Amino acid sequence: MFPLFSPALGWPPLLAQTIEVIESPEASTLILVSVLLGLVVVYLASKVGGELCVRANLPPVLGELLGGVIVGTSVLKLLVFPSSGAGAEDVVLLNFLQQISGAPDNWMPTIFATQSEVISVLSEIGVIILLFEIGLESNLDELLKVGAKAAIVATVGVAAPFAAGTLGLMYLFHIATIPAIFAGAALTATSIGITAKVLSELGKLNSPEGQIIIGAAIIDDILGIIVLAVVSSLAKTGEIRPSNIIILIVSSTAFLVGAIFIGRWLNPFFVNLVSNMQTRGEVLVVALVAAIIVGLIAQFVRLEAILGAFAVGLILAETEKGEELKKQVTPLADVLVPIFFVVVGAKTDLSVLNPTDPVNRAGLIIAGFLLVVAVIGKVITGFSLVGSSTPINRLAIGVGMIPRGEVGLVFAGVGASSGILSESLNAGVIVMVIMTTFLAPPLLRLAFRGSTETVVEPGS
Repeated sequence: MFPLFSPALGWPPLLAQTIEVIESPEASTLILVSVLLGLVVVYLASKVGGELCVRANLPPVLGELLGGVIVGTSVLKLLVFPSSGAGAEDVVLLNFLQQISGAPDNWMPTIFATQSEVISVLSEIGVIILLFEIGLESNLDELLKVGAKAAIVATVGVAAPFAAGTLGLMYLFHIATIPAIFAGAALTATSIGITAKVLSELGKLNSPEGQIIIGAAIIDDILGIIVLAVVSSLAKTGEIRPSNIIILIVSSTAFLVGAIFIGRWLNPFFVNLVSNMQTRGEVLVVALVAAIIVGLIAQFVRLEAILGAFAVGLILAETEKGEELKKQVTPLADVLVPIFFVVVGAKTDLSVLNPTDPVNRAGLIIAGFLLVVAVIGKVITGFSLVGSSTPINRLAIGVGMIPRGEVGLVFAGVGASSGILSESLNAGVIVMVIMTTFLAPPLLRLAFRGSTETVVEPGS
């Protein structure tokens, strides 16, 4: 019998070679070593960057992002991912590993791809744990109280930058309608992970401003997914299908409302289950199983798994096991969450900021416009709450909505891979995402300066 993956059966030589490498015990060992070395780089980058930022009175998350940039594709190239267009030969860490191990050249692409995939998966798990932890730290009743305000902030935060960005690109830069709409759509996103982490570090997560920002960011995420689906459909077919929009709106609303109400109804079952278990870590493990299942349901209805994890954390925080669960999830978050932020930084390609490249020059001009629209379009959201009877830091709300983070990069990636965005327009979107991601944490701290609420130091 022939091996299943073999060039003799017509399989591509690269695929057969990949299977051969994976089946080699020596290569498997090198894959494990490469992943472990990659994690060492991640943790060193996160801790050094975080410590430096804490001493400079800046949010540690900013240090983790900057640490990722330093070790990533833009500077040291210790941690590089295939999405940047790099190969195994471009990764300093893998070159070092090959030299000390004597591994053949044909092993390295497989080792590179596998290491990148494993660390990327750990990064995704990290952001799921982050949103689960943020849900545990949030107050559902307070979040429901600000629901109307959050909806106003989210709606303005999507409509204003989308309209201004699209029209500006069309009439100021004479960009075609569909690419302009796609780039304008990239302005609508809000990175809930980055903002939530900063709010938690500042001790503002349960403040009225913090709850409005989190609620609006969740709604923003849903609206952003709907916008992405609409513009993707427009780009592929030249027409918008109302049925797809209706399905997305109904499924997302049903998911969030159902998760909250069904979750509250199942809370006693969770408490009874973990109370009768006698194994160690029963509270955390059962809670994580619930978060993963609900996250998978969210994916099934075309939402994000992080929304499911957040919803479960929000619900379980109300149970008598809530405080115990918070203490148990903290060490897990300390291990996994930094991977997410370092990877976001490592994937950031600062070469698009190089003005000596003609493509970049055009992209930088567009990026300047997009950045202004991106910042103003979100800052005004706080001032849209004109009817609020309670004192509220409107500037902090607007600033908290600024970072696009990984959500904005999804728009850029889809636009570039589908050929909708030109090189200069794609570069402009990426620069806008980079700048809003790095500007938001220090600006949010400045916006909250002078508040009387106690700041919770990291690790306390």
